[in-house]
Amino acid sequence: MNPAEQIVIVGGGHAGVQLCAALAAAGQGARVQLVCEEPELPYQRPPLSKSFLKNPDEALQLHRPEAWFAEAGVTVHRGDAAVALDLARHELRLRSGRTLGFDRLVLATGCRGRRLPDWPEAPANVAVLRSAHDAQGLRERLAAAPSLTVLGGGFIGLEVAATARALGKAVTVLETAPRLLMRAVSAELAAHVLQVHRDSGIDLRLGARVGAARFDGDRLRELEVDGICLPVDLLLLAIGAVPDQALAQAAGLACDDGIVVDAAMRTSDPAVLAIGDCARVVDAASGQRLRLESVQNAAEHARVAATTLLGAPTPAPALPWFWSDQGSLRLQMAGLLPAEGTRHRRPGPTPAGFSILHYAGDRLVSVESANAPMDHLMLRKLLEAGRSPTPASACDPQVPLKQWLA
Repeated sequence: MNPAEQIVIVGGGHAGVQLCAALAAAGQGARVQLVCEEPELPYQRPPLSKSFLKNPDEALQLHRPEAWFAEAGVTVHRGDAAVALDLARHELRLRSGRTLGFDRLVLATGCRGRRLPDWPEAPANVAVLRSAHDAQGLRERLAAAPSLTVLGGGFIGLEVAATARALGKAVTVLETAPRLLMRAVSAELAAHVLQVHRDSGIDLRLGARVGAARFDGDRLRELEVDGICLPVDLLLLAIGAVPDQALAQAAGLACDDGIVVDAAMRTSDPAVLAIGDCARVVDAASGQRLRLESVQNAAEHARVAATTLLGAPTPAPALPWFWSDQGSLRLQMAGLLPAEGTRHRRPGPTPAGFSILHYAGDRLVSVESANAPMDHLMLRKLLEAGRSPTPASACDPQVPLKQWLA
């Protein structure tokens, strides 16, 4: 790295902050400016759909205290979103009118919640959940609402549904697909998730045909579902997210449902990198361009971007892994599900726990676990080490998994 090189990072989510930390650890913090759209210091997002909603007194969990940024030499621009990027001049313009010059720019802009185009912009009783502001508003409205309707059966929707049910709310989840978590987990695990949520008292409807919405002033009053009008107290739109690529696209960077990057996180402009949920990168195993939305993926992208900025060799790609806490369910996934292959079930330590092992031929490529954290840890280590025990051995609860790591 040139000692005079100035680095601007756009986005105060997990990817952006992890990159700040990596550069600061290398003694380069003073060259870094972090641009945050939100007024808060960067904070942890996973608790927003769980513990933060349950407890009205819970504060945001900060990634780093304010003093850390000062000590590391990182300049933080809070509540001042990036609005324009000039690649030729190497300049970034902020909402305040301030212009930041840069030698290297990193876009860590994340995603924005998908909205329904024919609905009003912000009905008083319709929420999305992406930010601290969203979570604070949802927490207040959820406390006063007797029931919650969730449109979308993905991770965020199910996490909030489980949280609301734990608070004693009547909860209805509407999923238009024929099963839950269609793109994220196997059909077998999805069926288990469905049953657990239904057993908890959640009215969960698959293949729901969602029709017209009736608004009364600034409130959603009814939603037509399967031809019947469903009254709505409070509705959470959890119909997925779209990558925040507007800044990159307007500047002329290559985008395709995400900002296109190479294995070193470089965009179509070599002075600009992109990391985290907004980035679409080539998967080393499949050769396909993937955009993954997870904390682990954000941290991995930050690790790779740091090596690129510091002039170090690009590290080997890490195993992708994901997790989701949904009430009594702890789901953990490692590796990417194969397009074809066989699956095998390993019983967990309790009747409520198990793991599903996915093989491509005789090679273990992916593992899903429900309420089996220790088994999952060992299975993830097997994946990371490239070990593939036979399905009969791996799925025998009497056979300790650690013997395959010896």
